[in-house]
Amino acid sequence: MPTEVKPRAVSPSRKAAAKRGVLLENVSRSYRDRRGSAVAALAGISMSVREGELLAVVGPSGCGKSTLLELICGLQAPDGGSIACAPAVLMPQRDLLLPWLSALDNAALALRVAGLSRAESRARAAMLFEELGLEGFQRARPHELSGGMRQRVAFLRTLLSGKPVLCLDEPFGALDAITRGEMQDWLSQTLMREPRIVVLVTHDVEEAVVLADRMAVLSPRPGRVIEELDIDLERPRSRTDSDVVALRERALIALGAGARR
Repeated sequence: MPTEVKPRAVSPSRKAAAKRGVLLENVSRSYRDRRGSAVAALAGISMSVREGELLAVVGPSGCGKSTLLELICGLQAPDGGSIACAPAVLMPQRDLLLPWLSALDNAALALRVAGLSRAESRARAAMLFEELGLEGFQRARPHELSGGMRQRVAFLRTLLSGKPVLCLDEPFGALDAITRGEMQDWLSQTLMREPRIVVLVTHDVEEAVVLADRMAVLSPRPGRVIEELDIDLERPRSRTDSDVVALRERALIALGAGARR
């Protein structure tokens, strides 16, 4: 007979620990397609992200990676399992900058939403423009910025939300290879100066190895964690380092791509 799936309880000690990180236990999520049929996006996902850690999540298209980030940010609720985490903010795949606002006002938008005045929001955002390589472009409209600069403004807006957990959904996926490499280096350096808990979704396994402390490899839909890889390598990391190449190949094998290369 049908039974209702209820979220599993999180023990008080683990819930307290999750206030400084992210903890998912046996999380599942389904949705209805246009014909009303149930589609399982995630099934039995269990993972954790510790304070100051960057977890990269890789997997094939349609395996529920974006859904996972929305669950962590509280934009969706799981059908089963439990989620406990510190306050989180989502940076979506597209920068979603408002075309009628300047770069400075776009970056300060999170502060305005939080209730700060326009002057105070601008002042706090302006303090980081030089540090993030945006000095001189405060008044530029989004169409006047390069793709990499737009992503920096979007990341600054995410950073200024003040949330301890940053969920980044393919932040560099739309950039060309040269700009993407530059942005990966920039993100790594920025997080060294502004440490946060980060969950990074990417299709780029090499990007995951270069940036992350750990990598979770998901299966095809419904997404399940099929392997977790510790990336205990010194930074900065070169894409041609033998250890980076070895971890990349191990992840590709887990994804089922290694045998086809």
